[in-house]
Amino acid sequence: MNDVLRRGRLKVYLGAAPGVGKTYRMLDEARRRAARGADVVVGFAESHGRPLTEAMLDGLEVVERAQCAYRGGEFEEMDLGAVLLRHPEVAVVDEFAHSNVPGGGRNAKRWQDIDELLAAGIDVVTAVNVQHLASLKDVVEKITGVPQHETVPDIVVRRAQQIELIDMPPEGLRRRMAHGNIYAPEKIDAALAHYFRPGNLTALRQLALLWVADRVDEALHTYRAEHAIGGLWETRERVVVALTGGPEGDTLIRRAARIADLPRSRLRSNGGTPMAGGDLLAVHVARSDGLAAGVSHASLARQRRLVEDLGGSYHSVVGDGIATALVEFARTENATQLVLGTSRRGRLERFLTGPGTGETVTELSGDIDVHRVTHERAGRGTLLPSRRRTLSTGRLIAGPVAGLVLPVLLTVCLAQVRGTVNLTSEALLFLLAVVGVACIGGVTSAVIASVTASLLLNYWFIPPIGQFTLDDPNALLALGVFTVVAATVAAVVDRSLRLSRRSARATAEAETMSSLAGSIVRGGQTIPALLERTRETFGTDSAELVDEPPDHEIGGGVTIVPAGPGAFLVLRGRTLSSSERRVLAAFAAHVGSAVERAQLAEAAAEIEPVKAADRLRTALLRAVGHDLRTPLAAGWAAVTSLRGRDVEFSAEDREELLATADESMAKLNRLLENLLDLSRLEAGVLPLNLRATSLEEVLPTALADVPDVDLRDVESIPPVLVDPPLLERVIANLAGNAARHTAPGRRVLVTASALGGRVELRVVDRGPGLPTTGRERLFEPFQRLGDTDNTTGLGLGLALARGLTEAMNGTLAPEDTPGGGLTMVVSLPLAEGASQSDPGLVVTPDRTP
Repeated sequence: MNDVLRRGRLKVYLGAAPGVGKTYRMLDEARRRAARGADVVVGFAESHGRPLTEAMLDGLEVVERAQCAYRGGEFEEMDLGAVLLRHPEVAVVDEFAHSNVPGGGRNAKRWQDIDELLAAGIDVVTAVNVQHLASLKDVVEKITGVPQHETVPDIVVRRAQQIELIDMPPEGLRRRMAHGNIYAPEKIDAALAHYFRPGNLTALRQLALLWVADRVDEALHTYRAEHAIGGLWETRERVVVALTGGPEGDTLIRRAARIADLPRSRLRSNGGTPMAGGDLLAVHVARSDGLAAGVSHASLARQRRLVEDLGGSYHSVVGDGIATALVEFARTENATQLVLGTSRRGRLERFLTGPGTGETVTELSGDIDVHRVTHERAGRGTLLPSRRRTLSTGRLIAGPVAGLVLPVLLTVCLAQVRGTVNLTSEALLFLLAVVGVACIGGVTSAVIASVTASLLLNYWFIPPIGQFTLDDPNALLALGVFTVVAATVAAVVDRSLRLSRRSARATAEAETMSSLAGSIVRGGQTIPALLERTRETFGTDSAELVDEPPDHEIGGGVTIVPAGPGAFLVLRGRTLSSSERRVLAAFAAHVGSAVERAQLAEAAAEIEPVKAADRLRTALLRAVGHDLRTPLAAGWAAVTSLRGRDVEFSAEDREELLATADESMAKLNRLLENLLDLSRLEAGVLPLNLRATSLEEVLPTALADVPDVDLRDVESIPPVLVDPPLLERVIANLAGNAARHTAPGRRVLVTASALGGRVELRVVDRGPGLPTTGRERLFEPFQRLGDTDNTTGLGLGLALARGLTEAMNGTLAPEDTPGGGLTMVVSLPLAEGASQSDPGLVVTPDRTP
């Protein structure tokens, strides 16, 4: 039963670049497992015509592929149902990031098919290139210039039990390319000159190494947490810098960044070649008892931005002691170095108050290196609230002692000057001593001092001296008033200290709340990220959001607080104090609000298509009122005139009227066809017949009605996989639009190039051009942006052109024409060799009009 219920294990071969041999290694592992007696089948493997890879399939059971029809074309996909029915121990499935043909299966992506295999208890071995990872898509496109149209979420790959990097030095991969082991001979020179340049391959290799290193770091963190390992493992340089909110924070951050080598890492990364550097983590400790309150929130906000600009991360934690909290945070994050500023306290203050945070951190750090950085505020006094504002353990002991000793010492001193100081002055001096004791030890110590002082004053200074009896009623009254005043002053002093401590604690709670809630207000973090920040802030083992509170786990280090209707925030690991619970409860309400906002955003996203359809309907009715009626009226008038018998038309007049009627009906027909095709596109029912088509076959017909067009560099372009009549419509619409905007005497240019397994067709005009802002409005239906004549046309041409292009698995985008004007770029897939694994084909003609 356990074998049936268990989830399959996933192994991913991650390729640093196309052609490094990930499919070969994947099939080699399949053969080795089969030789050891495992039940292995190949669900899908793409050899790309490489003989060595095809040879690895010999002797392996291969599941027959499913034939899928899509818009008139035939495609092959993995037969998920057949693999599930066969239910092997191990399934080999290539191209992890592949997009399935729409309607050809139950899932849109192959990684979703693989997830079903894993859920069925089947182990899966798959392969993917680093450029298909969703988080690296934009970086790879910037490095290579080749857009990536198929990606897989990083979290899906990171869930794999094993990730093996298939790596090869750039020169070795280029030699393999030159020997014909990757691409066909006619593609080698173009690939080596473009995608497979040494700089590109080095950058891709570094990206893969860094991504895998992060994956290993995550696995190491999980392993350490599961096995309760608290010791330092120096697997990666991680620098923690402690911030107090003081002006020295900027200096500490920059020094820590230099230690972590972040500036050099960022510089190399911005230059196109990523380089590994250490991690920078800035942390601010808000003490639960308020001792760390009084910091500058403006300074902390500025320092947080500085940390993030340097590529680091900012954290805020709550702890009973600053030094202990810093060291615990550093150990949790497996930090190797800890950076602190030297103490702002002067020598006298350090002598009176004892060791500071820096000394304590150094004692507790163990194998973590501690850097004490000097700054301009060192030794000039603290900006934080004085530690004397609260009762430490030492003061609780020193207070009663002072209450007993100080009055005795004062009595000895006054006895030496008896006769020179009157009773009133003596009583005031004793009162001053009681106030001093109250400042040291609070009300309890003050009461002890008051009683002691009263007894000593009575025995030594009030007649009869040497006795505790009082003969004078006035002396008795004075002693009573002295005792009451002393106790009252002590109580006032103690209350002020308590209020001060409460205020400091409230400030610390507000500071922590501000840091946590700021993540929600900025909206830059997802709910899982906010939960991780909560876990980190309160120093617990885990934090999760659940629908029902786990009643059986109440107590024992589990804290549960409501987080909105039907949601509860659960923290596990340690028991929180009452003040921490208050902060957590307030933050949980913010988390609940964030969840509600996310749900509202999803609801709004569902409503948006309905609103868009309503706007489209309104625009259609507005446009039909004029643009369809105009050609209809012109044609109707011409036919009515011809049928009339009251006017005798000459042969030339009749020919002109017939031409007007014919032109009006043709225009009306074009408008109706555009409307119908756009409607079919919106409904997803436009029929397609995709086949290999050369541009020379389509361009003459498409440009027949557009005068003054120059064709350039289209003869050597390989065939594309399109529907020829639809491509004609696209080119005709784009060329017609370009002709309307090209200045008189200038010609429209149509040129083409092959790049990265795709063909780019450019339609270039020499008109006024358009600003970059608002260009996407060009492709909205019923928009005639920039037209000098808005009295003709429905504004459907560009909208229809983009819709038809995307239906043929292409893209349409505008770009500036050098020297002025606008260029429409149509990107279409090659008919042969147009897979994501063959990004090296590049044929780049001159694009200059």
